[in-house]
Amino acid sequence: MIGLTIEDLHVGDSAQVVRRATDDDIASFVDAVGDYNPIHADREYAATTMFKEPIAPGIWTAGLISAVIGTRLPGPGAIYLSQELKFLKPVLFDDVITARAEVVEVLRERNRLRLKTVCTNQRGEEVLTGEALVMPSKVPVAYAERSRQPAGVFALWALGPWAWAAQGTAILGMLGLSTLSAMTGATTADKT
Repeated sequence: MIGLTIEDLHVGDSAQVVRRATDDDIASFVDAVGDYNPIHADREYAATTMFKEPIAPGIWTAGLISAVIGTRLPGPGAIYLSQELKFLKPVLFDDVITARAEVVEVLRERNRLRLKTVCTNQRGEEVLTGEALVMPSKVPVAYAERSRQPAGVFALWALGPWAWAAQGTAILGMLGLSTLSAMTGATTADKT
């Protein structure tokens, strides 16, 4: 893999990755970020929902866009600055997802790219759309692809910013609930 610089990139350039939503990949992702929503892993529960079966976490799908940006367009050395996402359809287990990024604007003076991002399933249906702002490396970065790390402690690092964001959100949510609980407990104690 070689990361491209702003000089190498033009409007209309595109790249993609293709990945199957396997049970193992989804389970590893759920474990890594702690998203134990039963819609992702409990077939019995999922059967009672509008989807009738487990679905992949939306951020797993968005992570495929990160893979395109980090490995292909612009590739190694790129810095993800922002991502707008719209989740259009659920990703079911065993769906084959194609994540694609296309350059829609090159801001050479700022070393930035605006990318249209789309994920489609094997039926060609869009499951996610959005737009990313990316900063390519200022020098070409050659990087040899490494084999996948086993799930576990290193999975969080392998998932990068999506996993960190999800974990941080979960922690902030827990802190907020514990603060709310403490305040409610104090209020109840004051009344008795």
